[in-house]
Amino acid sequence: MTIQEIAKRLAAYCGKEDYAGAQNELYAEDAISIEPEAMGVFEKETKGRQNIIRKGELFMDMIEASYGVKVSEPLIAGNAIAFTLTMDTKFKGRDRSTFEEICVYVVKDGKVISEQFFF
Repeated sequence: MTIQEIAKRLAAYCGKEDYAGAQNELYAEDAISIEPEAMGVFEKETKGRQNIIRKGELFMDMIEASYGVKVSEPLIAGNAIAFTLTMDTKFKGRDRSTFEEICVYVVKDGKVISEQFFF
């Protein structure tokens, strides 16, 4: 799969909020996920595809209602993919809000080896 195909599939999965689907299909077994900082139950770094999937499940469990996700057109430079992801969400115990982040992915040998989020 080319990086353009990976970018298109990744953006499509994220637009459907099917993060585990993206991770199962597109991520390397030893992928790493990097957050801006450790927050609550989330470490700054999560290593391994199965641990990344579990982190995503924990995140989705925090959501009471989702009113939609928007994903920008992916940008590609070399082996990197980036797009903005905007979530209209109501987290449990909080008011409805819009959350926006920049998602950056690095690809090697046809698989995502890292994801990093900026918000």
